[in-house]
Amino acid sequence: MALSKEEKNLAVQKFGKGEKDTGNTSVQVALLTKRIEDLTEHLKKNHKDARASRALLELVGKRKRLLKYIAKKDPEGYASLILALGLRK
Repeated sequence: MALSKEEKNLAVQKFGKGEKDTGNTSVQVALLTKRIEDLTEHLKKNHKDARASRALLELVGKRKRLLKYIAKKDPEGYASLILALGLRK
């Protein structure tokens, strides 16, 4: 369920300002989005997994808070991030 190094590096390269910019809010949102997608697929197969369901809700909430922060800080960056990740507003 954990993200591979290659997936993390791709997100950092695409959304970060440098190679080691893993703390950037946009990178964090991209990584959370990938984890949410993976967990959603897991729950489609294992619908009775209560722990995974709770973890999914926590990740969605964390991503929502980070997106709210980005929207307040940089509205143009928020719009481009939403478009790049394929999220709804």
